[in-house]
Amino acid sequence: MSEGAVESRSPQGMFRSLRVRNYRLYASANLVSLIGTWMQRIGQDWLVLQLSDGSGVALGVVTALQFAPNLLLSMYGGVLADRYPKRRLLVITQALMGLLALALGILVTTGGVALWHVFVLAAGLGAVSAIDVPVRQVFVSEMVGPDLLTNAVGLNSTIFNGARLVGPAVAGLLIGASSGDTGPAFLVNAGSFAFTIAALFGMRSDELSSTPPVARARGQLRAGLAYTWSRPDLVLALTLAFLVGTFGLNTQVTIALMAREEFGLGAEAFGLLTTFFAVGSLTGALLSARRNARPRERFLVIAVVVLGVMCAVAGLMPGYVAFAAALVPMGAAAMMFTVANNTFVQLGADPQLRGRVMALYFMCLTGGMPIGAPVIGWVAEHLGAPWAFVLSGSLLVVAGLGAAAWLARSRRRAPRVGTADARSPITAA
Repeated sequence: MSEGAVESRSPQGMFRSLRVRNYRLYASANLVSLIGTWMQRIGQDWLVLQLSDGSGVALGVVTALQFAPNLLLSMYGGVLADRYPKRRLLVITQALMGLLALALGILVTTGGVALWHVFVLAAGLGAVSAIDVPVRQVFVSEMVGPDLLTNAVGLNSTIFNGARLVGPAVAGLLIGASSGDTGPAFLVNAGSFAFTIAALFGMRSDELSSTPPVARARGQLRAGLAYTWSRPDLVLALTLAFLVGTFGLNTQVTIALMAREEFGLGAEAFGLLTTFFAVGSLTGALLSARRNARPRERFLVIAVVVLGVMCAVAGLMPGYVAFAAALVPMGAAAMMFTVANNTFVQLGADPQLRGRVMALYFMCLTGGMPIGAPVIGWVAEHLGAPWAFVLSGSLLVVAGLGAAAWLARSRRRAPRVGTADARSPITAA
């Protein structure tokens, strides 16, 4: 790494990671790409509702298909992240996701799209994303190094939610202006991947803090699983990630159904509701970017309980305006948990195993969505969309309180020593 790159890494300031040239290139391109990604998400959900006559189950199924590959492929993506150059892998995955978005856009604009096309392409996108996500997460540490990792994770979430502010609103307006045609949203997303690919090619290799690759060998998946299972702090973090992913992050299903079925509104209103959620998420991400150290476990537990309460409150709101307002604190709570949990896992994992551990983390975070989405869709379809929020929130509160009880019991059982092990489930990390 060059001397100039090291000197630029001042520990001061909320946006300090942007002083690193490679990360600055990546972040700016990622913002453009994520705006397109959010446009695709809104377009895909609305297209499913159009093709299925408003079926909540169909919306849950397409969400499940998009996230189910994480259960099968995330660990393989983690192995690849530990074994091969991450920048090269990201160029491949970004190109493949762009081609899948292009295919869906062409099908819609030519009038040949059917519901099964959406299902197949959503599954394909999920398969590529299952490889892309753990590689991308570990690549952040190579761009900025361990001292700036907490800040960079927070800024990544800020960018993600800044795009969520813009993308859904633009998608809603574009779909409305196109008389309900979702094709342009998919085509815009297809083109947006070119920005990230160009940024990856434009990085300086000598300024990357590359981890020595792990040699190809048998049992690397098992080694990652065994390492994680031996760490109670990581087991707690991954369990909470699974519960939040299953019950707290299926907002693409619940918000869409609230807009269409509960309030009887169109794509513009759906996009606006998603934007309100993003305002809260952006606020939570900015607050998280101020953190300088690994979060405490009790912070993770409190964040889960708060998220559950906010989710239930949103479901009890009597009208569109009140519901939109309730989405803001709900989005903030969700983002503060996910940023803290991501940082907690990355900074706690051995660098040689970080790819596999992060793959497990995202497998838990997104792997629960295929389980929760159809169930939540069924509840919304038979009991009403508000009950999907109330039920999800109540389950998260119960889970958070259970985790708090486990953590308190672990603290009482822990031996008293002069210096705490940073890997212990009962220490402040």
